[in-house]
Order: sequence, then C-alpha cells, then structure tokens
Amino acid sequence: MTKWELPPKEGHMEKPDGIYLQTMNIYEIQERLKKNDVIIVPLGSTENHGCGCIGEDTFLVTRMAELVAQKTGCTVAEPIWYGSHPYHHLGMPGTIVVPEEIFKGMVRAIITGLWNMGFRKQILLNGHGQEYVIPSAIHEWGKIYQLPAVIVNLNWYHAIPEHTKDKAHGGPFDTPFIHADEAETSFSLCLFPEFIKLGQAQDNQPTGWLPEGHVDKAGNVYQRPIRWYGQIGFGPIEVAEYPEGNVGCPSKATFEKGRPGIEALLDYIEKLVNDILTAFPPGKLPPIEKITQRDPKEVMEYLKGPLNGGKSIYELRYPP
Repeated sequence: MTKWELPPKEGHMEKPDGIYLQTMNIYEIQERLKKNDVIIVPLGSTENHGCGCIGEDTFLVTRMAELVAQKTGCTVAEPIWYGSHPYHHLGMPGTIVVPEEIFKGMVRAIITGLWNMGFRKQILLNGHGQEYVIPSAIHEWGKIYQLPAVIVNLNWYHAIPEHTKDKAHGGPFDTPFIHADEAETSFSLCLFPEFIKLGQAQDNQPTGWLPEGHVDKAGNVYQRPIRWYGQIGFGPIEVAEYPEGNVGCPSKATFEKGRPGIEALLDYIEKLVNDILTAFPPGKLPPIEKITQRDPKEVMEYLKGPLNGGKSIYELRYPP
C-alpha cells in the first residue's frame, strides 16, 4: 500500500476538520499558527473541459492540497475559482476569462490578507494555464510591501515532468499533455472521479501550422525553445478548432496511468511544506536585513500586527 489514499473518499471544503482556513474561527487560526504557519492557496479556473467538469483545474489543486494538509498539518485556503486565460481560450463557452490585471490584483490581495493574518509562508498551488501571470503578482507584492515572507508559486505539472510526457519521451501516455486530454483526465480520475464522465468523451487531433519542435506543450515539459504561452498564431484558437472542449484524447485516460504521477507530486508537495518549516519554524521568517530594504524597526511593527501593539500591513498601502 502507498501512503496516499487515491482517489480520496471525498472533498473537505465544507467540513469543520481543520483543513480549510474558512471553516476555522480566529481562535483556531491563532492556535494553528503556533504549530504550522504554512498555507496552500489553490489557484484554479472555470473553463470548458469536455467530459470533465468545468471546475477541473480547481478540483485538481484543492484535492492535492487537502491530501498534503492531512499529512503535514498545514492549512488550505478556499481556492480562486476563476483564472486568467491565454488568448487561445477566448470565446469558448464554459470558460470564464478574468483579465490579467484583475487576476493579479486578486492574488496580491489574498497574499496581503493572509500575511496580515499571520500566514507568512504561502504556497500558491496553480492548476491552470496561467503560470506566466502568477510570478508577476508575487513580485509586484514584494516590490510594494518589502516585508519578510516566503511566497512560492508551484505549478503542479512542473514538479513531475517525467510523469506527464507521452511514451515516445519516456512517459506513461499515448498522447502529449495539452488540455483536458488523456493526461489531465487521468490525473483527475485519481483525485475526483465522481466529476469525470468518460462515457461522454470526444477525442480530437491537435493541430498546428508549424512543424513540431518549436512550441512546447502544456506544462512546458519537453523544454522546447518557445513556451506554449510565448506565441499566438502558430495554431488555432479553441472555439474555432476544438468545440469538444478538450485538445486530445480523454477517452484514453485511466486511473492507473495517472496514479504514479499524482503520488510523486504529493510526495514533492509534502517535502516542500516540511522543508519550509525546517528552514523557518512557526513564527520564523528570513532575516529582515537580508530580504528587505526597509528599516528593521519599521518592519518589526508590521510583523507584530495590529492586535499585538504593531501595525496592519494595510497601513502601507490600500488597495493591495
């Protein structure tokens, strides 16, 4: 037996079991911070996924985060359900596109509110093709506030590239990982099979106008010269070419194909949480003089917080 129960029996979003921040009261949160002040923030989207639910990207990262929280004692924030989208998603029914500046503003606001609460070690666990937007939001936050923090963007597929490739490149899948396809649907079957209707799967053939070798696929797992988000015009937009809502062959998906990758990923996230806490135990952060140009005395006022004789982070700037 492995240490991860796959698929999980159920989700935890509405359960008062100490996993989700929003199901805890302030006194429970204060006790949690003394033991484990790492929080995972799942960043997802709402978009057409063919035979998968339109919240698939969000359920992927929430179920991952829940399993890791059960093992490590960290906290999970309720997710962002609506994400930023690349140009080729525009116009697809079922997909809700949030402009980049609004999405980044939401991410910055969440980072700020969690920091003010005491969660100053944050893992932004991304499950959607917006990995080119989130780092910008993190660095904007850092430039605005210049306060000690540990803030990490983890795109789950970047942690397990060998488990997302096709067989021709040493992976488990017949087809490359693109969108709502064999790979993504296999991973979804490991985490929330109740929302996947394989009987309704409609396969299609991905198309492009340049030879293979220039532009990478989802997750940039093949390390080709041009990232998938680094171009427009090399291939069609989805609403014109892929009315099924997926790009590839979800009918080929199986639990067995996805399980090794999900287990490897969960192992990695567990290690990340534990390594952060080893480097920075609860209440500890990177040294002020090494991570900010602000005066240490000024920084200490914000570290103490508004209910402990210090200052609120919002005294530095609002809106965040």
